[in-house]
Amino acid sequence: MKLVVIAGPPSAGKTAVVRQILRNLGTGEKAAYLKIDVVRAFEDEELATEFSIPTRKVYSGDLCPDHAGIMVMADALRWAEKEEASILIVESAGLCLRCSPYVTQALGIVVLSAVSGTHAPLKMGPMIGLADVAVVTRIDLVSQAEKEVFREGIREVAPEIEIVETNAVQGTGMRYLLRRIAEADEVRDAATVELRGVPPLGVCTVCVGKKEIGWQHHFGVVRRLGDAGNLFRGD
Repeated sequence: MKLVVIAGPPSAGKTAVVRQILRNLGTGEKAAYLKIDVVRAFEDEELATEFSIPTRKVYSGDLCPDHAGIMVMADALRWAEKEEASILIVESAGLCLRCSPYVTQALGIVVLSAVSGTHAPLKMGPMIGLADVAVVTRIDLVSQAEKEVFREGIREVAPEIEIVETNAVQGTGMRYLLRRIAEADEVRDAATVELRGVPPLGVCTVCVGKKEIGWQHHFGVVRRLGDAGNLFRGD
């Protein structure tokens, strides 16, 4: 079974890309789909109805959705295997742009909107840098010059990444992504799948529920306005 992890900022067109993948799966291929979100999600129900595939969703609640995805990934692989799927597609909410949900033995795809601004790729760091493929959507809404600047921004973050430019609703350019998925390796050993990158520190007291403003009220890894980096404070 192949594992495809799709990330990207909200409203970038991730689900539109998933739809194009499902519409163009090869003969004999069976997909399973997992949606990870924070509060509400309907994509799983829509895709189950449209494509008659097994789908599930997970609400992360107080957890970072990408962290929740890592926690449920092993269960998801076992579920998809029981469903006799040949490809498991995991779509993350992708909210903070610092986390990266990609794992080893998988194809990592980041979906970016061309209308999000020419500097947008530079703000996303690991979400782009650890992906295998960048799919740029809504290219029909920007000029050729804007496309080139956006593409160079992606290359600055990840020089070796493959870039696919598409209008995902119509599916233009998607054959390059579909070919990449067809060439992807299957999961060799689910027990050894692990996170590709290093997640951000989650050890400040805001993370565990303290509401007071001001670093003086917190301990662990804190930040003051004039500091160049993080400051460890407390026992």
